[in-house]
Amino acid sequence: MFNSLFSRRLFLKASLACVLLMAELEPVWARLPDPESLPEGKLCLYNTHSRERLTIDYRDLSGNYNPDALKALNWILRCHYTGEVANMDIRVIEHLNLVDKQLGGGNEFHIISGYRSPEYNGLLRKEGHHVARHSLHMKGKAIDISIPGIGLDQLRHTALNLRYGGVGYYPGSGFVHLDSGKFRTW
Repeated sequence: MFNSLFSRRLFLKASLACVLLMAELEPVWARLPDPESLPEGKLCLYNTHSRERLTIDYRDLSGNYNPDALKALNWILRCHYTGEVANMDIRVIEHLNLVDKQLGGGNEFHIISGYRSPEYNGLLRKEGHHVARHSLHMKGKAIDISIPGIGLDQLRHTALNLRYGGVGYYPGSGFVHLDSGKFRTW
């Protein structure tokens, strides 16, 4: 009896541990690379709705993030419809940075959509735009971009080669979608 009870307990504990590992808040595939392997943490952004520009060093070479720089990034990536600001997921910021560096660095990203408030997301759905009901934009985990002088197909191809997060291709709308979810493409 003791052996079967012990085995059952051990099995239940191991099963619970596996479930917890699979259900952790940050999926394994969405974790950041080692800070020492990351390129320089610098971005140049242009918000196409507010016409604001930002060139910023958001991370130093040791991997330390600058809180004031992250606030500035959150501001420029705010919902253009409501003005609501959200904390953007650092993984989507790093996704942008990795794409930029793969394209030679120093590119100005045109931001079509960063954070999207639930109110604005609902409005877009109501108007017939094909936006997800539970869009990662509403969680600060997605950004729609273009880069002047770089074709969308090249931008998409570069992002896909990173295998770092979600990559959506919208040539009819003039942007590529990047997010910090698991790697997938559409």
